[in-house]
Amino acid sequence: MKQSLGSTIFQACLITFMIILCIIMLYPFVHMLSISFSTPAEALRLGIHLYPQKASLFAWEKVLSNHDVWMGFGNTVFRTVIGTLCSILFMSLGAYPLSRRYLPHRNVYTMLIVFTMFFSGRMIPSYFLIKSLGLLDSRLVYIIPGLISTFSMLILRNFFQNIPDELEDSAKIDGANDLRILFQLVLPLSLPVIATLSLWSAVGHWNAWFDAVLYIQDPAKQVLQTFLRRVVITGENLSMFAADVKGSELGYAEPIKAATLMFTALPIIVVYPFLQKYFVKGTMVGSLKG
Repeated sequence: MKQSLGSTIFQACLITFMIILCIIMLYPFVHMLSISFSTPAEALRLGIHLYPQKASLFAWEKVLSNHDVWMGFGNTVFRTVIGTLCSILFMSLGAYPLSRRYLPHRNVYTMLIVFTMFFSGRMIPSYFLIKSLGLLDSRLVYIIPGLISTFSMLILRNFFQNIPDELEDSAKIDGANDLRILFQLVLPLSLPVIATLSLWSAVGHWNAWFDAVLYIQDPAKQVLQTFLRRVVITGENLSMFAADVKGSELGYAEPIKAATLMFTALPIIVVYPFLQKYFVKGTMVGSLKG
């Protein structure tokens, strides 16, 4: 069917807008990637840096050979993987009974859970709670306090409600108990929302740094983002990067910052495309019914 002139103009404007939006979103990454491979003089050059005119691998060599970077990377991978798996597990265990209509007083339980979205203990009471639980200076502090996201659990509950009750009834007739129904029937059918919530949780864990600053004193347990914060904001670790360099190599502060930024961002950028296809379906279906 031939499109009208108005529809053609609208689609042309929409495509143009999306191209401009993509350029705006991609430019910071391209710019920082170019700076990370640049010489000091090239990094200080004004204007748009789409590629380094004078390339150097010095900044990346310093970042990738730094022990603290890999130690923080290991701690971040630990909290991202274990934290995400535990969050999905416990949110599923909480969301499944709330999604069953035969659960007595389930609306009361839901309202009590929603209440925690608006009121919390804030920083000082939370600190004393963490201290009384013995989680100070422990890697478990990365996992346990944020184990369940109320918002994500409600999305998961709504998604579970869309699964027909007849499937559960059929499984019970075959002798399945509630845990078997959850892990062998409900969760496999909920792959889009599980993938979406996993990505949300993983990105949150990967970018988190404030809890590490508050609760962790041991440098060996710090995450990559706190290391990045010291390099980019305070610059205190540039002296450590430059400890074994001399002369003109001391001017590599900006390329080292850029290389550290790209090193911390690349893993989550690589993971995102594999889960992006579930994003729209998982979010929309889980948020429509409640």
